[in-house]
Amino acid sequence: MRYGSHLSIRKGYAAAVKEAQRLGAGSFQYFPKNPRSLAPKTFDRTDAGRCASLSRSLRIVSVAHSPYPCNLASEDDGVRKRTVLSLLNDLDIAEACGSVGVVVHFGIYKGPDILQGYRNIIAALDEITSNWNGSAKLLIENQAGDHANMGTTFEELAQVRNLSRNPERIGFCLDSCHLFASGVWKGDPDAKWAETAEKLGVLREIAAVHFNDSLFPSGSKRDRHAQIGSGLIGEAGLRWLLTLPALREAPFVLETAPDGDGTHKAQLKTMQEWGNRA
Repeated sequence: MRYGSHLSIRKGYAAAVKEAQRLGAGSFQYFPKNPRSLAPKTFDRTDAGRCASLSRSLRIVSVAHSPYPCNLASEDDGVRKRTVLSLLNDLDIAEACGSVGVVVHFGIYKGPDILQGYRNIIAALDEITSNWNGSAKLLIENQAGDHANMGTTFEELAQVRNLSRNPERIGFCLDSCHLFASGVWKGDPDAKWAETAEKLGVLREIAAVHFNDSLFPSGSKRDRHAQIGSGLIGEAGLRWLLTLPALREAPFVLETAPDGDGTHKAQLKTMQEWGNRA
């Protein structure tokens, strides 16, 4: 299993791989550029190439995460256009770094016609994937429902991918806290949502997992991550998630607060223990 955490690229892309190795991690997530800006980044391709080479030799899997302002569903044409250009830039960086893909949130639409929000997402995905030929995929992440109800169900994830022009260039990122906060999951092992996701073809397309506990109850629609084992999802459900056969190849990445030493070492050790015991 490829357990890891979100890491900084302050010292470069290749340095993030070395940090993952130091932590004993088999994966890591990173922001390819400033997480608060949609401005495209001119990046160091030599450093990115070293990241890809090191990752291969150390068998460490990486996944990129798009900047927070990205919104595929936005009613503002300018925001959607900047989102498209930003994500194409992120895909270019991810490809150069040897990453599996770029995580992007489903999208938020607050206009009067909710269907238009879904149309906006599909149009943006079509524009991106029609201008992208690399192996790195766009990985659509399920949402918690804190800003809007869009993107909380597997039916929505499946439909948006199925209606897109190039579905083979689109995968998914599953966030355990979002799944719980939305009310889709109660934290139970052998949960029915896994069967639903399998029937809809979503489960096999999950290429990354955000492994987060939740500070708030199931159905609260409050996206607040907790360190694993200290939140409300519960050990039984999280251990079950770690051992779902369909997710065996996906990197499980922590987006939680670090441990007392400033790293995620203790939580990574817990993940390893849970995975081995299950």
